[in-house]
Formats: sequence, structure tokens, C-alpha cells
Amino acid sequence: MISVQLCRALSENKNHDVGFRDIQQALYELAYHVVRGNLKHDQASNVLGDVIEFREDMPSILADVFCILDIETSCLEEKNKRDHFTQLVLACLYLVSDTVLKERLDPETLESLGLIKQSQQFNQKSVKIKTKLFYKQQKFNLLREENEGYAKLIAELGQDLSGSITSDLILENIKSLIGCFNLDPNRVLDIILEVYECRPEYDDFFVPLIESYMYMCEPQTLCHILGFKFKFYQDPSGETPSSLYRVAAVLLQHNLIDLEDLYVHLLPGDNAIMEEHKREIVEAKQIVRKLTMVVLSSEKTEEKEKEKEKEEEKTEKPPDNQKLGLLEALLKIGDWQHAQSIMDQMPPFYSTSHKAIAVALCQLVHVTIEPLYRRVGVPKGAKGSPISSLPNKRAPKQAESFEELRKEVFNMLCYLGPHLSHDPILFAKVVRLGKAFMKEFQSDGSKQEDKEKMETLFSCLLSITDQVLLPSLSLMDCNACMSEELWGMFKTFPYQYRYRLYGQWKNETYNSHPLLVKVKAQTIDRAKYIMKRLTKENVKPSGRQIGKLSHSNPTILFDYILSQIQKYDNLITPVVDSLKYLTSLNYDVLAYCIIEALANPEKERMKHDDTTISSWLQSLASFCGAVFRKYPIELAGLLQYVANQLKAGKSFDLLILKEVVQKMAGIEITEEMTMEQLEAMTGGEQLKAEGGYFGQIRNTKKSSQRLKDALLDHDLALPLCLLMAQQRNGVVFQEGGEKHLKLVGKLYDQCHDTLVQFGGFLASNLSTEDYIKRVPSIDVLCNEFHTPHDAAFFLSRPMYAHHISSKYDELKKAEKGNKQQHKVHKYITSCELVMAPVHEAVISLHLPKVWDDISPQFYATFWSLTMYDLAVPHSSYDREVNKLKVQMKAIDDNQEMPPNKKKKEKERCTALQDKLLEEEKKQLEHVQRVLQRLKLEKDNWLLAKSTKNETITKFLQLCIFPRCIFSAIDAVYCAHFVELVHQQKTPNFSTLLCYDRVFSDIIYTVASCTENEASRYGRFLCCMLETVTRWHSDRVIYEKECGNYPGFLTILRATGFDGGNKADQLDYENFRHVVHKWHYKLTKASVHCLETGEYTHIRNILIVLTKILPWYPKVLNLGQALERRVHKICQEEKEKRPDLYALAMGYSGQLKSRKPFMIPENEFHHKDPPARNAVPATVQNGPGGAGMPTSLTINTVRLEEGTTEDTADKLKEKSQGVVKVINKTVNATPKVTTSNGNSASNSKIIKEKDDKEKSGKEKDKEKKDKTPAATPEMKALGKDGKDKPKEERANKDEKAREIKEKTPKSDKEKEKVKKEEKASKEEKSKTVVTIIESKSTAEKEREKEPSRERDLAKEMKSKENAKGGEKVPVAGSLKSPVPRSETSESEREQKRRKVDTHSSPSHSSTVKDNLNELKDSSAKHYINHTTPTLSKSKEREVEKKDLDKSRERSREREKKDEKDRKDRKRDHSNSDREVPQDSTKRRKEENGTTGSSKHSKSESPSDSPRLNEKEKEKNKSKSSGKEKGDSIKAEKMEKSSSGSKKESRHDKEKAEKKEKRDSAGGKEEKKHHKSSDKHR
Repeated sequence: MISVQLCRALSENKNHDVGFRDIQQALYELAYHVVRGNLKHDQASNVLGDVIEFREDMPSILADVFCILDIETSCLEEKNKRDHFTQLVLACLYLVSDTVLKERLDPETLESLGLIKQSQQFNQKSVKIKTKLFYKQQKFNLLREENEGYAKLIAELGQDLSGSITSDLILENIKSLIGCFNLDPNRVLDIILEVYECRPEYDDFFVPLIESYMYMCEPQTLCHILGFKFKFYQDPSGETPSSLYRVAAVLLQHNLIDLEDLYVHLLPGDNAIMEEHKREIVEAKQIVRKLTMVVLSSEKTEEKEKEKEKEEEKTEKPPDNQKLGLLEALLKIGDWQHAQSIMDQMPPFYSTSHKAIAVALCQLVHVTIEPLYRRVGVPKGAKGSPISSLPNKRAPKQAESFEELRKEVFNMLCYLGPHLSHDPILFAKVVRLGKAFMKEFQSDGSKQEDKEKMETLFSCLLSITDQVLLPSLSLMDCNACMSEELWGMFKTFPYQYRYRLYGQWKNETYNSHPLLVKVKAQTIDRAKYIMKRLTKENVKPSGRQIGKLSHSNPTILFDYILSQIQKYDNLITPVVDSLKYLTSLNYDVLAYCIIEALANPEKERMKHDDTTISSWLQSLASFCGAVFRKYPIELAGLLQYVANQLKAGKSFDLLILKEVVQKMAGIEITEEMTMEQLEAMTGGEQLKAEGGYFGQIRNTKKSSQRLKDALLDHDLALPLCLLMAQQRNGVVFQEGGEKHLKLVGKLYDQCHDTLVQFGGFLASNLSTEDYIKRVPSIDVLCNEFHTPHDAAFFLSRPMYAHHISSKYDELKKAEKGNKQQHKVHKYITSCELVMAPVHEAVISLHLPKVWDDISPQFYATFWSLTMYDLAVPHSSYDREVNKLKVQMKAIDDNQEMPPNKKKKEKERCTALQDKLLEEEKKQLEHVQRVLQRLKLEKDNWLLAKSTKNETITKFLQLCIFPRCIFSAIDAVYCAHFVELVHQQKTPNFSTLLCYDRVFSDIIYTVASCTENEASRYGRFLCCMLETVTRWHSDRVIYEKECGNYPGFLTILRATGFDGGNKADQLDYENFRHVVHKWHYKLTKASVHCLETGEYTHIRNILIVLTKILPWYPKVLNLGQALERRVHKICQEEKEKRPDLYALAMGYSGQLKSRKPFMIPENEFHHKDPPARNAVPATVQNGPGGAGMPTSLTINTVRLEEGTTEDTADKLKEKSQGVVKVINKTVNATPKVTTSNGNSASNSKIIKEKDDKEKSGKEKDKEKKDKTPAATPEMKALGKDGKDKPKEERANKDEKAREIKEKTPKSDKEKEKVKKEEKASKEEKSKTVVTIIESKSTAEKEREKEPSRERDLAKEMKSKENAKGGEKVPVAGSLKSPVPRSETSESEREQKRRKVDTHSSPSHSSTVKDNLNELKDSSAKHYINHTTPTLSKSKEREVEKKDLDKSRERSREREKKDEKDRKDRKRDHSNSDREVPQDSTKRRKEENGTTGSSKHSKSESPSDSPRLNEKEKEKNKSKSSGKEKGDSIKAEKMEKSSSGSKKESRHDKEKAEKKEKRDSAGGKEEKKHHKSSDKHR
């Protein structure tokens, strides 16, 4: 029942899809229930009747079910089931036709059903039919058996088909012929194909005919017949006709045969094709190997013979490739689908590597792109020959739009690959389509969907370029037009895409195909050939060869050329010249190749010594500059590469930017500039171009414009500047960690120079708008971008200048006032407008404290001006104009030059001359305006709220020092600016102090410079020295330029004095002393640097010294000291550090050539300056008054000079007691110093006569010529003994040598020297200088002093004890009145300490140095300073008391002197070497050790014990009373030897002295007594 229900359900669900299996199962179930007797057959037949309409094949399904049941029931033993089955079938006969049942059921069942009569007969009949069908062969007539029938068939097919004859008509005729003549149908089909082959133009007739005919045949027949035809031609000698390929192709296209069926009949097999492909690759690699191998001449002939044999073997014709033939036919008729499937069976590009196929495919592409090309691709003016479409409707659809192009054409091109090279015209068409697409792609305004489509198309275009266009170009034979055509499309791509394509082309494409592998090898081979022969002489022919080679394979060629340039930098010039025949594409590829070579990770950027940049990088950089300047190559990629390297913190590649800017813009950065060039660089642009550079780089207008455009288009101008400015510190702190110091310095210099050069380029080439738009304000640059201040101002400076000039022009146009005054006023107004925001902005750059001393206005003015604003280089303008005049004269005189060229050249020179003169006039006006502006501003510049000293410190620290090492012109500017500030009589600016601070201690500054900074610092010092030397050279100039200027002011602070002594100028002579002191300081610093042994110190000081050579050294003895040190460097560094050796040798040579211009010290500055100016009190330093005492600076110099002479004197005396005691017993006014640092001599010495004085002066001069005053080294010993024991040791040998020269050689000489000594003493004592202080000052000081003096005495005593009982004259002086100079000295020291605390960290060293110098030199000589004025009675009393003792002492002293003399004589005779050492020690001892406690403390530990023994010996016999006695005796001896003439002079001077003493007043005397009592 379930099955019945199921069937009913099926009948009801007619609309629903029910599975075939379900129906079968349901019917089977139903029938089976009937067989088993569960269901009646009539019920079942009813149900089946309902279901039968459900599907068309229902009767067939039912018949199948009956068939199965028939088999099942026939096997059963139960007969009733068989009966049920028979009844069911009978009941259902009306549902299933008899025919179907006869097919499916058993004959016996059929018989029982009554459908057949006898089953046996039925079986026999079916056997007969099968036999007849399958085994009996029908007799057909072949061609030779029935030639009439076949002749009629051929006539039928070969008749004229142009009329109304159709294929159906002919087919009927063919059937008749087959029937009539009993023709073989397969043979008939074969003949139809043969005739079709001969009549290919009748496709429309034959294809339908064959198609209709095939209905009568089995489907495989046609394919087999074609297969047999192809087989027939597969003999080695056979050649398959193209007509057969065509027929097969047409039949394939019309789907009359299957490609798979036909493909198996074609030869060669796929395996054979694969092997052939592999063999080609191997052969290509072998060719490459042969080309790269170095073959010796003997082997060459054998190799050639072998190659010939192989070629002969190859020429044997390979068997026909039927697959490729069929492929070609398919392509020709436009059957792309089948063609594609054949290509897919083969290795990539194997099929298209056969020219015929490539050409056929190209033709197909031509046809497909025709309509689109005609619409968008044809260039203006070009007609072109239109290509007709294929007659075949089944051919690919022609492309009307870019989207359609993508669907078919791009696919075809990909199969074509590099073999598009066979059809340059198609290549050009594709490229033009690409160009048209890019135009559309880059125009805006399309919808989002379209944009996405366009993006897809663009990526497809890039793929086509990569896989097809570039490889095809490689296989073309030097086709320059194609290269240019391709560039037309390429230039629309961003450079990132282009470079990516070039990278793929160079590094991957050439390995993808055997042909390309060969081409690469041949290109390299050819490139080698050309490069071997390339010279300056044959640039043109070689250039043409390079051009030809580059049109097709630029990447390979340039890669090789660049590798050669990296090895041999002398190739750069010829290579650059020979590249003039390249196409635009090639230039672009060259740019890529350069970047790739630069970025090569395998190459080291440093040489093996790790101190210099590799030569390959330098060569490439140089090549870059030259090639980018000469040819129109896009720069964006290279500039971006440099920017990226900087971002990554790598500064090596800045070398490239430096070279490019130098060559393209003509802006040269070199430290080797002459002063003439530097001067020219301070003029206008035209003067810079003419006289500012080494090479006259002409015609940079176009190239600099290109560089500017590249920077602006890609927004790289400011980023590069900022990256460079930041990278300067990066070099030191990030990169520099593991690198050699020398390399770090080089990289820093390179980075800095490139920044200066690049900034200069931007300033001169960018328009005002461009510049202002791109460069942010100064505070943003410094605070947000962290640009160092010097670089930030450097970038902003042109902006201010542009801004001011444009504002000025506006104001001029607004008012037409033409007076000079109006113009100046307008200029100042425009300056105020522009600079006011800058003044505000700079405040944030420094701490508020800074602005107490200098105003933001002054700071901004200093940093915003340039040399162009301060002075006009008239001499430079004149020089260049004269050059042009000479040129014009030469042109006139030149007879060979053609007249028209002459005229042109003269016009050029005249135009240049006019330009220069115009420029000079313009600059002159500008400078006058600027100076007017500065005159108005100057009063607000320096506020000096703290001290003048502090002001100078800030000025040097924030303005001068950062800028003077920025560039050579800035160095000159700084020196000029200081002079200008002086000339403008700027309030609160002490010129003297400023110069003093600059020259005083240059060691630290020099040591912290890089090589180029040292050079610039040298230039700065040179300009400063030039100014100082000019003032020093002539009193008139000094009086004119400095005489009454506030910068040379020293102020006496005289409390209670109302005599109008408010201001005092430093006079000419004292200025000369100061200049000598500066020269001495420079020598001291130089010697120190040279003796450190440090590479940087030595190199830098040699550079600085070379730069300042015109003005220093001027003094002979300083020059000699330097010469010795430099000579020593030359000897020491010859083997160790050749670069230092070269520098030292260079300097040494130049120094020797300057020697004739050096002068003795006494000519450089007179030793006897006028009395008036001896000791000006401390300089007033603004409100605090605690600044640096200039007077002390001057004193120091005098003290030093005194020291030099004194030292020389002392060396020749054997005892110091005489001098000391004489000086101690002297009476003079307080605070009096001689110009030589000795205290005013006593009245007794003053009584010496004139003739003695004269002879003394002459001898003094003579002595100086023979024995120079004690050298700076000796002084350095005294001053820097504590700090620099090493220096002393290093100096020992030198000193010994010097002293040896000075040592007297015999007793006679010694006596002579003694006389000279005395004479010089008299000379000194004659020049007594006095300044009478006001009483109140003297009183105040005396009140303060005693306690200080006591402290000082104690301190000295303690030091003496510490030194091991060495006695010092001070100890004795405690018994007698304390010297006044000591008092003043300690006061000075305290003042000096105050100064010290005020000075800024960066310059405190200078002040300290002065302080130490002062202390030391005064300590040496304070014994010689004047004692307080005593009353006459007191003086006599003291003298009487000590007279006896002193006589005794003097006898002992004389004996000792004699003994010493003998010792020295003996030592001198011993050996040359011993003498210098001993005498050095002795002199050191006499100079300093016994001279003062300070000095004894600073003695070098290296001094020998011998020295100390001598010292002790001397000290044993010392006490102050005895010394005095000695001194008196010595005086008497002097008097007696001086003769009777001295008497009158003596009396006269005594009277003068008395008057002076009386004028000091009684009170003063009392005070002196008090102070001396206290001390006792």
C-alpha cells in the first residue's frame, strides 16, 4: 500500500522535481507487490496509468523495471509469482509500446505474452541481422575501380561556384554519384577536402558542404582522414603544405573536428618540443660562457673550427613541426581560442620564437586593435594604412575601447612576449595606445567604478610593458625611434614605476629566454670592445657606437660602463662626452642604473683604512654631476634617493648631491678659495659667476632650472635642507660611534658643505614666493624641526633679503620721491616691517638671561646680514672688468678669428662688462642704505645689563663663533662685522676686549673643529689679524680709526677725584704692546697644539697657521719657536701620518718664505712707552663694574716682556740677591710699574749718567740680535706649569737648544754681558712711570691691605715649607716693610677672581689664562716692585743697621760667583749635550724657582735633583738684611765703575725725586709707616 501511496504522491506532485532514482524505486516496489500477490494487477495498472504522464521517459523506465523483474522471476521456483508478473505486464501493455518491450524482455517472456509467435525464430532472425550489420563488408568502388564516378565528382566540386549553386544542391549530386557508381564515401570525403585545399577562397561553400556530408558519416571519420593526410607528410624529407594546415584550421574553427582528436596525429610530440627548448637554453648559456671566457690566441683557431663544424651540423633542416604549422594557420584565420590552447601545451614563448608564428600573431593583434588605434592612437598628421578586418566572423572581436583591449589584445601580447620585436610597427601602435590611455587615465572627472577599471587597466599596461615591450626592445636592432616612442609613454609614468620596470628589465628579463641570454652576452662583449678603445680623441665614433648599442640594451650597457667608471675615474670625461647620442629613454635608464650602482649593498662606502670615502663612490658622484648637467635627465629619483639615505641616517651619499649642485648650478664649495675669489663671492651674482669659482662654469641657466624644477615638483627642497642640517649632528652622535675620527670629520664637513651649497642654490634660484612659501619662520625651524640655529638662519637669510627688497620696491613705487634721504627712509621702514616679526621669533631661541646683554634686534641683524650688505668689493669688480678689456683686446688682435665670431665675442664681453658695472653700482647703493640703517639701530644693540665682559661673551658665543665656522664668506663676514660694530661706535662694545678674547686662547676652539671648520676659523683669525695689523702698522691709521673710539676706552675709577680724569684711551704704543701679547698668545696655543701628538690638534693648528700666515708670525723669535716645532712635526710624522707630514712641510716652506718679512721684537713694539699710560685702572664694565680689567691685560703684556728681558739678564748674573735687594730698598710712589714690568728703580740707580745709558741701549740692541729674549716656552713654563707638565717635558730639548745659544762662552764675554746688564737696568730705571692716585683711594686700599698681606705671606710661607724648606726672598721681607706692589697685586688677584666668576663657561678659559699669566708673571717679579715710600730717617736707620752684615755677605757671594763661573766654564767644555741641560736647569732655577713661591710650586716634576741642590745652596746663605747689604755694596761698585761724569746728573735727579716725594704729602708717609709696622 505504501508503494501505491508513493506512486499517487508522485502523480500529485507533478510540478515538483522528483529524482529519476526515486521514480524507478517506486515503480519497482509497486510491481514487486503485485508479483508477491500483495496487490492486484488491475489496481497497479491504474496507478501506473496515473503516473505514466508524469515524465516523457516513463514508459522506458517502466520497461526497465519489467526487464529486471523478468530476470528475477525467471529464476524463482514459485510459479505463481511468475504468473503475477505476466498478468501485470499484460495489464500494462497499453502503457508501454511493443517495440520497447521487444528490446528489453526475454524472447521466451515475449512469447508467453503473445508479442511474438516463436522465440526460437526470433533469435535466429536477430543473429542474421547482426551478422549482416557487423561482419559483412560492403563493396565500394575506389578511384581506380570507378574512375568515371570520381571524375564526375571532381567535375561537380570543381565547377564555377559563383552562380546560384549551393552546397545542398552539390551534396544531393554527390549522394547520387555515390549511389550510382557505388563510390567509397570516405574516399569521396577525402576528395572534397583535396578540392577544398586547392580552392581556399570558397570557405562559404565547402564548410557547409563538409558539415552536411558529415551527417552521413561517423564523427571521427573526418578527423581520421585529416590525420592520415598529416601522417603522409611526416617523412624526414616531407613538407606539409600550408593549404592542409589551413583546411584543418578552418575545420577546427567551425568545430567540425576536435583539437584533442587532431593534435595526437601531429608531430613532433610534446616531449620532443620540451627537450628542444631545454637544449636551446643550454646552448645560449654556452655561448655566454664562450663570450666571457678569456681565450688565448693559440686556442682561438681551434675554437673557431669547432664552432664552424657545429654550425654546419645545425644547418641540416629539422623535421617539419606540424603543430606550429597548424598554429600559424589558426592565427592567420583568427581562431585565437584554438591557437591559445596549442600554445599552452608548449613551453612559454617557444611557439612565438618562430618568426612565422610571431608575425601571424602580430597580424592578428594589428587587426584586433585597428578601430581603437584609428580613434585614439594615430598621431596628428599621420595617415597610416588602415588594416581591413578578417572576413571570418568567428575571429576575435575588434577592440573599440580600452576595456576590450584588455580582454583580448593584452592576452595575445603576453603570448607574444619579447617577439613583438618582429613587428616594430605594431610595437609603436601598442605604445601609442598606452600613451593615449595614460592621457585618459591622468585626466580627472571619471566615476569611481571607471576609476577602478582604469586602475586595473593601468596595472595591465605596466605588466605588458614589463613582459612585452621592454624585452622586445632588447631584441630589436638599435631602433632609436622605438626607444623614443616608448619614452613618450614612459614619461607619463611616475619615476617609481619606471625604475621598477627598468629593474625588472635589467635583473630578471634577460634570464627568461635563451635569445635574451645571448643578447645580453653579446651586448657586454660589444661594450667591452668599445670601452677598451674609448679615449678623449675618439669620443665621437665611440659615442655613436655606444648610442647604437644603447638603443636596444641600455641597462646592460650602462651597468658595464658604470662598473668601469668606478674602477677608472679618468674615463668619466670621455664617457660623459660620448653619451650625446642616447635617446631620452636611455638617459632615464642611465639615471636608474646610477642609483642602483650607488645603492649596491655589497659595496663598501669606506676604504680599508676606514678614514676616507671609497673612490668608487667619489667617481660615481663626479660622473653624476657631469652627466646630469650635460644631458636632460630627470633628477627626481636621484634626489629622493639622497633624501631617503639621509632619513636612514646615512650621509655618504651627500657627495652625489654636492657634485650635482656644483655642476648643474655652478655653485662650487671649496676650502681652497683664494682671497680674491672670496672677495668676488661677496659681490652680486654676476661677479660670483665670473670671479668666485675655480672653473668658469658657464651656461648653467638651463641645468639649474631643471634642478630647481625637480626639487619643487617633488617637494624636496626644504626636506633636503632640514635633513642635512639635522644630519650634521647625526654624523657625530649617531653615525660616528664606530667610525674613525678623521672619517667622521670628513662626513661632517661633506654634510655641512653640501648644506651651504644647496642653500646657496635655493637662495639664488627660487623666486621670492617659492622661497617664502616653503621655508617656515625661524622659530618653527629651530623649535619644531630642531634645525641648528646657524643652519636655520642660513636658510632664512635669503627670505629676509627678498622680503625687504620687495617691500622697498613697493614703497618706492607708492611714492615717487627720488631723494637719497627718502630712499634710505623707505629702506629702513621696509627693514622694520620685515624684521619686527623676526625679532619676536628669535626670543624663543635662547634663555631670557641672554637678552640682558644683547638685544634680539642685534642678534637678528647679525644673523640676517651677509657680506654683500656690508661692503662692496670694488677691487674684484675692477679686476673682472679689466680681464674683459684684455679679452676684447685679444679678440681684436686675433687675425684668424672670423669677423662674425669676433663681433659676437666682443658683444658678449661688452654686455658682461656693462652687467658688472651696473651690479657694482647697485651694490654700492645697497651697502650705503644698510650702513644708514645700522647707524640708527646701533644704540639699542648691546644692553650690557650685567657687564661688558658678559656682553662680549654672549656676542662671541651666540654670534661670532657659530657663524665664523659656517662658511668661508661667513668667516670674513664675522671679522668685518666686529670691525663695523667698532666703527659705528656702538655703546657698551669693547673692541679691545673682543679682540683679546678671540686671540687669547684658541686651543679649545681649534681642537674642536673639523678640517674645513679649522680652515674657516683660520680665515676668520686672518681677517681679524689683518685689521689689528693695519692699526698696529701706522700711528696715523690707529689714531684715525681707533683713537677716540669707545671700543678702545679704558676708564680710571678714581674715587674722590674731580679733576675730570673720566676717560682714557689706549694709546698707540700700548696698543702695540697688546698686539704683541696677542701674537705671543697665538704662539703659545700653536706650540701647545703641535706638541699634543693628537691628530686633530696638529692638523687643525697647521691649517689655521697656514691661513693666518700673511699676518702671523710677524715677530722673529715667535716665528723661530714655531719653525722649530713644525720641523719636529715633519720629522716625527714622516712615516706615521703622511697627511700631517704633507701639511707640516707645506706650512714649513711657506713660513721660511715669510722669514725675511719678520722683525725683531723691539721693532714690533717699543720697550719704552710714554709714562702717561703705564697703568690705567680697571675698565669700567657697566653697572657691575666687575668686568675684565683691560689694564691688567696690558700690564700682563708688559710683565711678560719684562720677563723675557729679565730672564735673559738673570741668566747671565750668578746671584739674584743683588737685583732683589736693590729693588727692595727702592723708594717710589705706590702702584707704579715700569713698562717692562720692573718696579720704579730707586734714586741711587737713577743717578747713573747719560753716556752709560746710551751705551747700554746700543748693547741692549746688540744683545737682542744675538740672543733672543726668553722664548714663549719659558714663559709657558712659568704660567702653565701646573696644568702642563707634559708640555714642559716635551719642550725641554727645545729650551736646552735655545739656552745653549744664549750661554756666554768665556769669562770676557761674561763680563761684557754683565756690563750690558747694568746698562739695561739703568735704561729701565730711567723710564720711571708714575700715576698718582687720589688720597682716599690710597687710604682705603691701605686699610684693606694689611690683613690680605698677612694672608698672602702666610700662604707663601706654607708653600715654601711644603716645598721642603726652600727659602724664598719673601720670608726675609717680613722683617722689612712689605712691598706695596704685593698689596696691589693681591687686590688685583681678587678682582680677577671676580672676573672669573662672571665669564661664561665657553670663554672662561681665556680669562683664566690671563689670570694665571698675570699671577705668575707678577709672582716672578713682585720682588722687583716698589716698596712703600719710607721717611728718609727710617731709610737711613735701616741702611746703617744692615751695612756691616751685608758687606760680609757680599764677600761670600763674590766667592760663590767665581766658583759658579768656573763650574759653568767646565760644564761648557765637557760636551755640547750636557751644557744645554745644565744651563736649562740653572736658568729655570734662576728664573722662577728662587724667584717666587708660586713658581716654585709649579716647577716641573721632571727637573733634576741637581737643580734643587743648587737652590738649597743658595738659600742657605740668604737673609733679608744681608741681601740689603749686598745690594748696597753692589750699588757702590756700580757707582765706582761708572766714573766721575755721573755726579751732576745724580744730584739733579735726587732733587727731582725729593720733590716728588714731598708732593705725596705727610699723611701718606704716616700711612706707609703704619702698614709696614703692622707687617712687622
